[in-house]
Amino acid sequence: MAQYFEVHPDNPQPRLLKQAAQILHAGGIAAIPTDSSYALVCHLDDKTAAENLRRIRGVDDRHHLTLLCRDLSELANYARVDNRQYRLLKLATPGPYTFILEATKEVPRRVSHPSRRTIGLRVPEHGVAQELLSVFGEPLLATTLIPPGETEPLNDPQEIRARFERQIQAVVDAGACAMEPTTVIDLSSGEAELVRLGRGDPAALGLSA
Repeated sequence: MAQYFEVHPDNPQPRLLKQAAQILHAGGIAAIPTDSSYALVCHLDDKTAAENLRRIRGVDDRHHLTLLCRDLSELANYARVDNRQYRLLKLATPGPYTFILEATKEVPRRVSHPSRRTIGLRVPEHGVAQELLSVFGEPLLATTLIPPGETEPLNDPQEIRARFERQIQAVVDAGACAMEPTTVIDLSSGEAELVRLGRGDPAALGLSA
């Protein structure tokens, strides 16, 4: 049964976030709010947790998982970023954008794309997600909480609890958040390529939709 943490959306209680972080450090999976939608998250270095994350989401190892990072300097530890890419990332973070980048050796090979050695990275602009990342102390492996066979992400933490409480270990309820996935931009080949149009406006980065 998932533990349920009802937190204030602007000033989340540190005690509750610490408990959620402990569950994640112990190999659990949590549903957390972000600036695009709720997401499933787990510890990057826990192989079983990552496998469970994919199974719950209904995706295989060719689906890009995403690392949620606290800031750009942390992101740069997990992805190879040149000066031009860094300028683009600086424009977009924090915010509802996910970037596909070449992973560094800090990223376990089993969670990067099997043939391309790439991974999604982003810095969320959501107070609760940011506070949880700070308490957790390192990036979280994440995927948008879209149930298998469906196309829309879940937005209601009560519904998430009802549908997934036997599959995940924690729900962090900060109320409803946006119900639109991130905009995904692939930077791994050098040129910026729009992969998925979502909540983030590509025009803000000088890209066309």
